Amino acid sequence: MSNKDLTNKDIYERICKIVAPFNQKDVSLFPATSFANDLDFDSLTVMDLVAAIEDEFDIVLPLNMLPDLETIQQLSDAVEKIIKR
Repeated sequence: MSNKDLTNKDIYERICKIVAPFNQKDVSLFPATSFANDLDFDSLTVMDLVAAIEDEFDIVLPLNMLPDLETIQQLSDAVEKIIKR
């Protein structure tokens, strides 16, 4: 299956698998889980996560987009939008 064939649910599930090793507090992951508030990710962790997501989906997440991606669902939506271009 190519990335263009992925559903938002598929993308969300893959992102949750990528987030899991960074989840030091073992917080349950939901679409509304916040990277800053729930997971306490610092800027270095966010950049490592972004790199992992870019590698997984073979995309580039524009840096100006990152401040708007506060939850796992927002990140999933952004990845889907980039993939489907």
